[in-house]
Amino acid sequence: MSAHETAFDSSLGAYLLLLPTLAAIGAFLYYPSLQTLRLSVYKTFLFGQNTRFVGLENFTSLLTSNTYLASVGLTFAFAALVVVSTLAVGLLVAFLLYEVTDGKAAYLIAAIWPYALPTAVAGTVLLFLAHPSVGIYTFYLESWFGVEVDWFTVGWQAFLVVAIAAVWKQVGYNVIFMLAALNNVPESLNEACELDGVGTWRRLLRVYVPLMSPTLVFLVVINTIYAFFGSFALIDLMTQGGPTNATNLLIYQLYRDAFQFNNLGLASAESVILFLIVGGLTYVQLRVSDRYAHY
Repeated sequence: MSAHETAFDSSLGAYLLLLPTLAAIGAFLYYPSLQTLRLSVYKTFLFGQNTRFVGLENFTSLLTSNTYLASVGLTFAFAALVVVSTLAVGLLVAFLLYEVTDGKAAYLIAAIWPYALPTAVAGTVLLFLAHPSVGIYTFYLESWFGVEVDWFTVGWQAFLVVAIAAVWKQVGYNVIFMLAALNNVPESLNEACELDGVGTWRRLLRVYVPLMSPTLVFLVVINTIYAFFGSFALIDLMTQGGPTNATNLLIYQLYRDAFQFNNLGLASAESVILFLIVGGLTYVQLRVSDRYAHY
């Protein structure tokens, strides 16, 4: 056996090559996950240095708390709005980019630019653009449409502003995958649609969307995870969960309990619940997609 075959056909060699990756995953993913699961059944003091076993008391406390249950409902509403809006806007932008012939590269860069921004930067930019007093967007809303914008104190406005910010940040990611899916549509199919006189929007909804369904399923899952976990920086920078808990999503409530109230046991229980919610939603989405997606 040659030296080349010995290096790449040996199981020991394969494990050695995988060892750095396995070590990193174990140290930064599995170990913290197991620690979170362990702490969820303890009451913690002094950032987890002192603990007392309480069983399922943390979970019982959360599931009987009106504040936490309100946060659960708020998070589901936020996720539904963000997922649906991101898919709809992303599909529209991707289709327009697919149809355009001149300057496509420039339009594509403009579409994906918000996604390239760090979330903290995007939140800061939108905070100034939509600021109730000095924001340029709010100025035109009030000047042109007479809409009084004060999302620092009006809960539903704050919820809507954060949702719009989350959609704006995520649309570029969706556009990349949707445009790739559209570019895989056979040219013969486009020619057949033109010969049959199929209109532009009907072609998108009746022809392209079914062909893109595997990509759309993937994006639904990714957008759901993003809505539940990726909105923290936007909330922290723009609203801090307010006003009156109107944007206090589960991920931000978890942060407050862990790092503001120093209750790591309760926050760990919230992490477990949040993981189960997102895992359950992902499972349901994948099961439902088997009926409608065309692979």
